[in-house]
Amino acid sequence: MSQNIQTEIIKPTLNSRLLIGSFYFSYFALVGVYIIFLPKLLLDSGFSATQVGVIYMAAPFMRFLLPFIFKHFIHLSHKLYRFSLLVGFLSTLLFLITKDYFWSYLIINLIFGASSGAILPFVETVSLQLISKEYYGRVRLWGSIGFMVIALWLGQTLTSLNQGLVYLSIMALFTMGTGYFITRYDQDSHEDISPREKNRDFSLLKYWAFWLSALLLQVSFGGFYNFFTIYETEHNISLQMTSYLWIFGVLCEVVLFYYQGKLLRRNLLTLIKFSITTAVLRWSLLYIYPSSLVVAYMSQSLHAFSFALYYTAVIAYVYDLYTQKKLAQQFLLGMTFGLGGSIGAMLAGQIYDFDSELLFGFEAFIALLSLLAIIIHEKRREVVYADN
Repeated sequence: MSQNIQTEIIKPTLNSRLLIGSFYFSYFALVGVYIIFLPKLLLDSGFSATQVGVIYMAAPFMRFLLPFIFKHFIHLSHKLYRFSLLVGFLSTLLFLITKDYFWSYLIINLIFGASSGAILPFVETVSLQLISKEYYGRVRLWGSIGFMVIALWLGQTLTSLNQGLVYLSIMALFTMGTGYFITRYDQDSHEDISPREKNRDFSLLKYWAFWLSALLLQVSFGGFYNFFTIYETEHNISLQMTSYLWIFGVLCEVVLFYYQGKLLRRNLLTLIKFSITTAVLRWSLLYIYPSSLVVAYMSQSLHAFSFALYYTAVIAYVYDLYTQKKLAQQFLLGMTFGLGGSIGAMLAGQIYDFDSELLFGFEAFIALLSLLAIIIHEKRREVVYADN
């Protein structure tokens, strides 16, 4: 049985809190441009919904593949992390050159996905080393604020794909600048041992139901991340109002991040189950009432639980579950925003082309399967504890 490590509650210093908070702000502002606006801009520039789905499958797919390479061959060292920051920035510049060509744009998305597959797990691990799960939310909320600010700003000013890609590059530059100095707070020893030997006892199969649940929940977010803006605007909600819906969801997320510390002292699996249940409800509301602005706001309020609470609880749970902290976070990113995001984007594009009205009904069903999987995981862990 994996060691269940209890992290010491440490208040971060002001400098470290500002640095990590600044990174989260710029990184998730970048994610906001990439997720909220670029899919619609690509669609408006002549790409089909299926092509948009394929493009948004590329980066998540690379996040899925990368942890398997790191498990056997590569250390996530400071040098490699900083190189990934540079590659992430350069790839956003290449988007400007390749935006008119499907295949070349797709290839750059693969490179972009590979870089983010190393960047975020490194920072998440350092954050939990330094801050602990009780204080983590108060630093992570700056990412939500960055996401919200870019949604508000671009919702009123964005007019073209070129403009969107310029904002993407600017946010990538800030991400690289703030992320560069985070290595000074890394507490890992980086001993001279091969990745294969160090990670020999790391297993996905041992907790297969947990990983299946995490995968399925992110699949259910495929329609939201890639087609929510398109879905709402096609149901007579303006682009500006849709940007307000994104902002409202993030505001709810920020509030929960700030006050969730006491919640995270409770049973993490219970929090994860509750969060998944709210996702089932959230997608069901969008499916049943596609044209209702009031219901859209209700569903976005559930983002506080289906994303923010789930996100923190599952990161903390994986951090406690495995001794290989960075690798575990890479696999979490790879299985959720990686493989789950890839499958979710592809399926959402196919379903939207077939019948857009079915999209969120399908997502609700997938989230329900995720809930069943985490219940199976909880029962299996209870049996393991009973046997020991």
